[in-house]
Amino acid sequence: MTDSATGVSRSRGLLLMAALLWSIGGVLAKSPWIVEIPLEARGGVLACYRALFAAAALAPFVAWRRVRWHRGLLPTAFSYAAMNILYLSALTRTTAAAAIFLQYTAVGWSVVLGWLLLRERPHRADWIALFFAGCGIGSIVLWETSAEHARGNLIGLASGVAYAAVAVGLRGLRNEDPVWVVMLSNLTAGVCLLPWVWMMDVELRAAQWGVLAFFGILQLAIPYLLFAYAVRHVPAHEAALLTLIEAVLNPIWVWMFVGEIAPVTTWIGGACIIIGLIAQQRLRRTRAHPNQLSAQH
Repeated sequence: MTDSATGVSRSRGLLLMAALLWSIGGVLAKSPWIVEIPLEARGGVLACYRALFAAAALAPFVAWRRVRWHRGLLPTAFSYAAMNILYLSALTRTTAAAAIFLQYTAVGWSVVLGWLLLRERPHRADWIALFFAGCGIGSIVLWETSAEHARGNLIGLASGVAYAAVAVGLRGLRNEDPVWVVMLSNLTAGVCLLPWVWMMDVELRAAQWGVLAFFGILQLAIPYLLFAYAVRHVPAHEAALLTLIEAVLNPIWVWMFVGEIAPVTTWIGGACIIIGLIAQQRLRRTRAHPNQLSAQH
């Protein structure tokens, strides 16, 4: 095996490891130590301290000599802060499956935002993804019978919009050091939420601080570093498909370790969203590499 092939194989393994670490977020958010935090404060506490721990873990890896100011940094950072609290608030109020699937509707929202803000003309693959995302949203949101879960689903849907804004912002910052951008986004999120969390006057035990540190460092910072390294050697469409395993594993871990069972309509909606994502990436790959694909088949 050549050095290049070895590097690609290793990078695929790193992507799978990143997706695996990302996927444990639902279990951590629904662990007994975190559930003890009052519901009205739980999302804010999780979002604030997870982001601060992640920022601290990422700071040593920033290429500080390459750091420069860009006008797109603040909008991206604030979008990240919004995504952070919305997703974790949804995770505490609805099922892990609904929260993660609805966040992945960002693929549809990013088509719209990219068109409006970056003047990126949508391709046929993007419209297909948008259609399946819409079907998925309908299945998850419209068939929900629990009032608390319905509220969580709407928050999760909003987190998908915020995630799309982050994705569009990162595309606009593609010439900047990605670790610096993500570190700054986490720091901004944590600092913005800190006054609100302090107003909640929630006292955390040592075990809860440990879970929050694990959440920020091992579930967020480390997998991002793995992802940032791996995408240098693996095409973007392949990286996107490999990390989709997060959306599937997240609710499975919660079912196995917490006993939470999502409704069938949530799984149907999630399947629609994931099918749309896979179709989008496959069609984009066909468009980019038609000769390569024909040779493979």
